[in-house]
Amino acid sequence: MNVRGKRIIVTGGFGVLGRCVSQVLGSAGARLGLLDHAAAPTALEGAARLLGGVDLSDALAARGAIGTLAGELGGLDGLVNVAGGFRWETLADGHVETWDLLYRMNVRTAVCASQAALAHLTKGGAIVNVAAGAALRAGAGMGPYAASKAGVMRLTEAMAEEHKAQIRVNAILPSIIDTPANRRDMAAAEFASWVQPGEVAAVIQFLLSDAASGVTGALISVPGRV
Repeated sequence: MNVRGKRIIVTGGFGVLGRCVSQVLGSAGARLGLLDHAAAPTALEGAARLLGGVDLSDALAARGAIGTLAGELGGLDGLVNVAGGFRWETLADGHVETWDLLYRMNVRTAVCASQAALAHLTKGGAIVNVAAGAALRAGAGMGPYAASKAGVMRLTEAMAEEHKAQIRVNAILPSIIDTPANRRDMAAAEFASWVQPGEVAAVIQFLLSDAASGVTGALISVPGRV
């Protein structure tokens, strides 16, 4: 689980999960660069460098942001693709634009960030993508989200095969993460069964560490007790 001294970039770094990942990795001694579409906060625990206002679905913007952070960190040992989004919408009452939106938010951001990181990742480095347990079987209203997260899973498998001689690429598949937004949107749910952000971050830490040197192309479920 040792990530001390590893230079790691976290996308979607200003959200609940991104902040938790930053705190866990930072407390373990990693050197971090965080970027997000949102404006950067004044400071964030565990982060060495914050970069806000980045549209990761734009390949040029992603290349510039990743290059800037990798340069300031002195190289790159890991990338965590947390950036993404969610919409609940049935096919009958929804809009085809939602499918395009979630593709851009969940798949294209991971594609652009990963492509940009390849030029900087050291041999033996690692990419961890955040997919979703919901992508294994879509429920009602989950079509656009599940399809986009399934795309993240296929991206992970393809990249793992294409770069297995140089880096490791894995994905985690969390169930419902216990966040303020999810509690607000699902007020009647049993929160105790949801997976905690810290539990998700711990699996990410493992996949970035040398302890996971034999793991690539894996899709790892992190279901909590759902």
